[in-house]
Amino acid sequence: MLELISEHACFGGAQRFYSHHSEEIGLPMRFSVFLPPQARAGKVPALFYLAGLTCTEETFMTKAGAQRSAAQQGLILIAPDTSPRGANLPGEADSWDFGVGAGFYLDATEAPWNKHYRMYSYVLELYELIVREFPVQPSSIGITGHSMGGHGALVLALRNPALFKTVSAFAPVCAPSQCPWGVKAFSAYLGSKQEEWLQYDASALMEQRNTPFPSGILIDQGLNDKFLPNQLFPQAFEAACQKAQQPLELRRHADYDHSYYFISTFVEEHIQFHHRKLNGAAR
Repeated sequence: MLELISEHACFGGAQRFYSHHSEEIGLPMRFSVFLPPQARAGKVPALFYLAGLTCTEETFMTKAGAQRSAAQQGLILIAPDTSPRGANLPGEADSWDFGVGAGFYLDATEAPWNKHYRMYSYVLELYELIVREFPVQPSSIGITGHSMGGHGALVLALRNPALFKTVSAFAPVCAPSQCPWGVKAFSAYLGSKQEEWLQYDASALMEQRNTPFPSGILIDQGLNDKFLPNQLFPQAFEAACQKAQQPLELRRHADYDHSYYFISTFVEEHIQFHHRKLNGAAR
């Protein structure tokens, strides 16, 4: 059952925040939805946004400034939280890059994390809820994300291309099995068998596919991003796309960092990218 926490008029539409009980997580979860004015007249395309480390369902909606463009294009925006809340597991709040706010969009297999930390399946559960409860065109849903959420967006899209028709990302963690953030999280959530990690590694997944998104993938990366050298590895995803014959527009931007100032600069172009392709252009 959905609980509406708050609603705010926004660019002729409505910015809403919800809570519901998740069967996958086994706890209450929160998410946000922006409904453009066009949604009052019928079903419209939608875009999922997965946020990064330490963020919540509020971060994108309050910092990115995406609603103006979404209202112009007639695109619903959906943003889930980044991890379970209230699991009260030992150590889950001890560090900023693991546990609370850092679910990594995977299904944990190691105790005690495997009971609640099931963010991969949760996004798919939320997908079904959104299609059922909101005026969304099921055949026109895309996904994007930032950093850890960019990793999640790429992985969910590559593993579920029938659900997510378009994909983009901002400064994604492209090869988490090879970077400190990913190794820390994967070791605890998934255990020591590194072959199990690859199902949540976008670069490894892309290498196993053949042009999964013929209309292209869009990634923006700031060159002044302090995490670029050791955590993000866009070059690994770029090489995997070349091997898979996957069209990729990887835009590298001088001066830009890892922040929402960077995201807000380019979010309109991402919304236009998804809207154009979800509506059939160049597909």
